[in-house]
Amino acid sequence: MVFINEMMHTLLPLFLMMVLMIVMLTIWANKLKIAYPILLVLAGLGVSFIPGLPVVSIDPDLIFFIFLPPLLFEASWTISFKEMKKWWRIIGSFAFLVVFFTAFLVAIVANKYIPGFSIALGFVLGGIVSPPDAVSTGAITKFVKIPKTTSAILEGESLLNDASSLIILRFALVAVGSGQIIWQEAAVDFLWMLFGGVGIGLVIAFIFMRIHKKWSTDAASDTALTLIAPYFMYWLAEQVHCSGVLAVVSGGLLMSWRRLDFLSSSSRINGYSVWQSFVFILNGIVFLLIGLELPEIVSGIRANGIPLSTAIGYGVLVTAVLIGARIISSYIALLSTIIFRRNIARGMKLSRRSWLSPLILGWTGMRGVVSLAAALSIPLTLNGAPYPHRNLILFITFVAILLTLVIQGLTLPYIINKFQPFRSMHVAEEKQAETRLQIKKGLKQHVYNHIKNKYENDEKWIGHVGMEKVLKHWENQANTQDIRWIDENIKAVLLEMFELQRQYLSELNKDPEIDEDLIRSQIYQIDL
Repeated sequence: MVFINEMMHTLLPLFLMMVLMIVMLTIWANKLKIAYPILLVLAGLGVSFIPGLPVVSIDPDLIFFIFLPPLLFEASWTISFKEMKKWWRIIGSFAFLVVFFTAFLVAIVANKYIPGFSIALGFVLGGIVSPPDAVSTGAITKFVKIPKTTSAILEGESLLNDASSLIILRFALVAVGSGQIIWQEAAVDFLWMLFGGVGIGLVIAFIFMRIHKKWSTDAASDTALTLIAPYFMYWLAEQVHCSGVLAVVSGGLLMSWRRLDFLSSSSRINGYSVWQSFVFILNGIVFLLIGLELPEIVSGIRANGIPLSTAIGYGVLVTAVLIGARIISSYIALLSTIIFRRNIARGMKLSRRSWLSPLILGWTGMRGVVSLAAALSIPLTLNGAPYPHRNLILFITFVAILLTLVIQGLTLPYIINKFQPFRSMHVAEEKQAETRLQIKKGLKQHVYNHIKNKYENDEKWIGHVGMEKVLKHWENQANTQDIRWIDENIKAVLLEMFELQRQYLSELNKDPEIDEDLIRSQIYQIDL
């Protein structure tokens, strides 16, 4: 009870202030048109120097379990599975091969230039800093237009690169602890982590989908079930030493793909709102923690006798390796496509501007949430002694996150707007818009044909006023040749009408005899 009271009086006010700061900084970032993770990290760094604040420290054993499952699960629901299948080769290469390549380069450079770093310890650092952060990239690319292909690759990569980097980290930690890796056992463990994690995620997802369908759930309970599902997937997979990340990703993708089968429309709308707010707060807290953790990390470095300037130099070196490895990998991917997949290369219509696209893809390698979580998960001790260079690894990770966020994050929109590597994108956008119009028109025709064939000659409905109106409405919808009649002027009129309806309902709600739930229901329909 004493512990709970102490937590309520110290940590709870800090947590509430953090959430308020997250909201305010995000609003400010949107006005400045910069990615909110940049401001959050810098704000956390600034707040950490305020005297008298409680030291923020997270249990390394809990950091993954608290943050990763919901973040990965939400990402798997927003990505297009169809796009992932279409671009699976390049997504797989960036999520696995590029991550391994980056971790390898970091390990070599760390072993050569950082005193006391073995190859195994270098792979620990490489596994931590190798995966780009999806949240940072998404927040930054929101302010610029990039092709659907590029965004699909970035989103698909972000789902899988966390798993590959954490697999590297797990084996590297084993190598540091034991001094060796038995490659036969490592290969078996790798396959079990890979396929076992995917299998467990699919099984748990199937069980939860059956629960949704068999139980009489409403929107609130459906949303609650989706909130606990990723934690079950991650926890069970980790208990049997599989990849919890792959379990959450595979289970999330299956549930996302089948969402129309087991969730009602109200559950989907409610769940979207809840998840958007939940993930927004989680991401904000993590980026603030990145800044808040720095003073403690710096104290640890100084206690180990490492000058701050030297540690910063190591961080800059590793960051340069990360940026260079990703850009090199992007150009290798383009060259491989030209050489080995000439049919796709012909459709790409390569030009001088096309050679800038890999640079943009390489420049999107901002680090963030997963790297911080991985660094904090390093054990505090090894065989009873402090874990070697733990504070330095944490500091290098922080520098990599800060530099990639600030340098790449602030310059990426400028580079895209300056060099316009995606200038031909408007052709694809026009084609997509035309396809959207055709889908809408076909949908209306399909509905009209169905209603007419099923009900028009049914004696039950002959002469029915309501059915005649329904048929007339869908006949008009299907016969409308130009469905682009809602221009900006008409849209303003419609919005004015909706607002008038809201005002009327608000006034009507003042009548004490009218049930407020009816009013709220009508307003909700208008909002939709």
